[in-house]
Amino acid sequence: MKFRLTPLNIVAALALAFFVVSFFQSNANRGHVDFSGLYRAILGATVVVAFITDMIFRFVFKDLKRIWLVEMVFIALTVILFLLLQK
Repeated sequence: MKFRLTPLNIVAALALAFFVVSFFQSNANRGHVDFSGLYRAILGATVVVAFITDMIFRFVFKDLKRIWLVEMVFIALTVILFLLLQK
């Protein structure tokens, strides 16, 4: 099986890295409200969603250039939707 690097692989790897680092974060630099459980749940969900979505896109699109294009559009739309819903 050939390894193909895609944008959602990068997103999943970064989210997984932040997820692991969050376990080693000290309690002294946190604010009054502890969101560590919610933060970890969101990062864990991001890893799972990015992995599953990447597998779906790989199954549907065989060309690596098309996968990159579709996944970049997907990430951009997700970020825009997140920013719109945040306000």
